[in-house]
Amino acid sequence: MIRIGTSSEQGRFHYAEAGAAWRIASVLLSHIPFGKRPVRFVCIGTDRSTGDAYGPLTGTSLAELGDFRHPILGTLGRPVHALNLQRIAETDEDVFTVAIDACLGKSEHIGQIVIEDRPLFPGRAVGKTLPPIGDLSIKGVVNAAAPNSQEVLQNTRLHLPFMMSRVTARAISLACCRHETKPVQEPGHEGNDEDPRDKICHPDLRQPDQV
Repeated sequence: MIRIGTSSEQGRFHYAEAGAAWRIASVLLSHIPFGKRPVRFVCIGTDRSTGDAYGPLTGTSLAELGDFRHPILGTLGRPVHALNLQRIAETDEDVFTVAIDACLGKSEHIGQIVIEDRPLFPGRAVGKTLPPIGDLSIKGVVNAAAPNSQEVLQNTRLHLPFMMSRVTARAISLACCRHETKPVQEPGHEGNDEDPRDKICHPDLRQPDQV
């Protein structure tokens, strides 16, 4: 878990707003070098703390897609946490890492999914010194920042990180799918009246964004 900061934000979306997954996917598409570098998704956190479960919940949702083509590190069954993060962070520099973690922020920002083009610094909000990780970060604001951060996380209702993780996983899958289908689209058809969301790869992702 991290505490959110000011920084090179690329997008901030409330998970329940209409079209959130599609807009998040658009930001991811413009920042993740799909097809140019290997890409992996590192979902940080643990289900031992409900607020900190956003990362592994997202990883589990991605893993359950079955045909997701990129490595996923961090699920409910095999979490990425303080004890194994160092090893994971020391990886071939050619791999583009998208790091996903829960964070605390202002009360009016609770429920927002924030994308930044910089690494995460996991554990900072609870006083842990862990290695930075990620070329791009996705942060889920699960509760308000407070001096007793660990207690706040443990008392966060699971419902919020669960719902946020579903939207995040859907957005990542949409971004991957849109990248894969882009080469087969004929030039000059970008402005047609068809909704491109009707052509996404995974039928289950055709559902509206409010989950």
